Amino acid sequence: MDIKNVTLFLILTILSASAEPKYLGNCNKDPFDQNSINNPYGTYGNPYSSDSVKNPYGEYGSKYSNKSVNNPYATDTPELYDQNGSYRGKLSANRFDPESVSNPYGQYGSRFSPDSINNSFGPGSQFSTDEISIYDTNNE
Repeated sequence: MDIKNVTLFLILTILSASAEPKYLGNCNKDPFDQNSINNPYGTYGNPYSSDSVKNPYGEYGSKYSNKSVNNPYATDTPELYDQNGSYRGKLSANRFDPESVSNPYGQYGSRFSPDSINNSFGPGSQFSTDEISIYDTNNE
C-alpha cells in the first residue's frame, strides 16, 4: 500500500512540474497595444525588457541565443498561435527550419500558404482580425 502511494505521489509531482508556456506578446502592428511587440513602451516591445523579442541582449532577441527570433540558426524559438489556438509556426530568422515564418518554402513562411502570416490574404493580412500571440512553449 505504501509503494502505491509513493508511486502516485511521484507521478503527480512529475505531471505538475511540467512548464507552462510563457506568453511573449502579440504579433501585430499596433504601436499602442500594451501587449504588442511593436509598442516600444510595452513589456513585450521594450528593447530593455527580458521578455521582449526586441531586446538585442535578451534570451528572445539576441543574435546568439537558441531561443532568439534573430538567430538565423536557432531551433528552439517562440511559437505563434492565433486566438483559436491554431498553430501559426515559429517566429524565427532560421530560413531552413520547416516551421519557421522565415522559410519561404515552408507551410508557415510561404506567402502563398493559407497558414502563413506572410500571406497578405491570410492570417497576416492587414485586414485580418486574427490575434497572433507569441509563446515560448519550451519554457524551462
